[in-house]
Amino acid sequence: MDERIDRRGVFAWMLFDWANQPFQTLIVTFVFGPYFVARVVGDPVAGQAHWATATAIGGAAVAVLAPLLGAVADRTGARKRWIAAFSLPFVIGCAGLWIAAPEASPLWPILAFFVLAYVGSEFTLIFSNAMLPGLGPRREIGRISGSGWALGYAGGLVALALVLALLTPAPGGTRTLAGLDPVFGLSDALGEPARAVGPASALWYLVFALPLFLFAPDTAPAARLGAAAREGLRDLLATLRQVRRFRGFFTYLLASLVYRDALAGLFAFGGIYAAGVLGWGMFELGLFGIVAAGAGALGAWLGGRADRAFGPRPVIVAAIWMLIGVGLLALMTTRESVLGMPVPPGSRLPDQVFFFAGAVLGAGSGILQAASRTLLVHLAEGRVASAQAFGLYAVSGKVTAFAAPALIAVVTAATGSQRLGFSPVIALFLIGLLLLYWAKSEYEQPGDLPA
Repeated sequence: MDERIDRRGVFAWMLFDWANQPFQTLIVTFVFGPYFVARVVGDPVAGQAHWATATAIGGAAVAVLAPLLGAVADRTGARKRWIAAFSLPFVIGCAGLWIAAPEASPLWPILAFFVLAYVGSEFTLIFSNAMLPGLGPRREIGRISGSGWALGYAGGLVALALVLALLTPAPGGTRTLAGLDPVFGLSDALGEPARAVGPASALWYLVFALPLFLFAPDTAPAARLGAAAREGLRDLLATLRQVRRFRGFFTYLLASLVYRDALAGLFAFGGIYAAGVLGWGMFELGLFGIVAAGAGALGAWLGGRADRAFGPRPVIVAAIWMLIGVGLLALMTTRESVLGMPVPPGSRLPDQVFFFAGAVLGAGSGILQAASRTLLVHLAEGRVASAQAFGLYAVSGKVTAFAAPALIAVVTAATGSQRLGFSPVIALFLIGLLLLYWAKSEYEQPGDLPA
């Protein structure tokens, strides 16, 4: 392989994480999701169950389609065309979230726009991830992946900071953190600052995804779509028949399925949990997101360097233990107690503990996602084509998107408790850690990779 790195192309590819991240940060986790639960539905338990169901539907759609579309994309080449195709539903879905007025009825149009954006976002990431192996020498893939995740988290941090500075009134006031009236005359009473993050995320994506299409290296177009579909299906079936031969690869997909289930649940419902259990509003959740995104950027950058030095597996294991600790800390924090010990009425200690948990969550998540992407490249090397591998990887992450949220929805509805409904994430992390032990490869250290 050519040892040279196209630095402009690599940066353009990394900037795509920056473009896509506000959807996760503003819509899924810290702003729109909690707003939907607290003010559109108005019932924390019912709202969490509705949000989990919509996330599960979107994840199921990705899980069904991703392996086949990945295999087809390997045959057609030119991943940018696939990214462009799925950018359209993503942008439409984000923009459509503006309709989510407080106590809106019916809920299904709002949730349909969310599912559309969710599916579009995930598929654009699948095909951009499939470009990773062609960005540089294999020993540099961990560093590039980590730097990309770091830039993505930085994008989420900047987007959240702009929301707090320009859109969201501070608690008890009418002006933003920057001392301004909300831009465009947005009314907090009508939920407009939270609703606006949908169209804002769409615009952000359109601006910052453009360099990927202009400068990032891509494979040349190959087969036509019809022929590629037939050949891609054959490729996928052939890969699935070789489970025993590629045992390390498929065991890793299973481990990834489980621990990224837990990560998706922890991230998607962390803000919702804080809103319901601690009574946080949009301002506090925005600060929480800034803490998590800042720590995520630093964690992903440091994790990429650790990945290059030690290989991705020990980095993943360390990150999972960090996230198990976060989950336990969150479950043991309420407005009345911390770690099972009561706190005085009005104490800010639960808030401080949760902000600390947010920092660890961000760092652990950045490390885990960057190293997981790298380990997949190592395990697929010489076995499974890139887009097909990342399509299967998406299944292992998107089974997350309907399994973990479905578990949260069922347990929340059955117990009537947000705290107990949040508990499945701990068990999933532990199971994923156990399965990871069995995912072995002779090509894990960057220096040992074949040319």
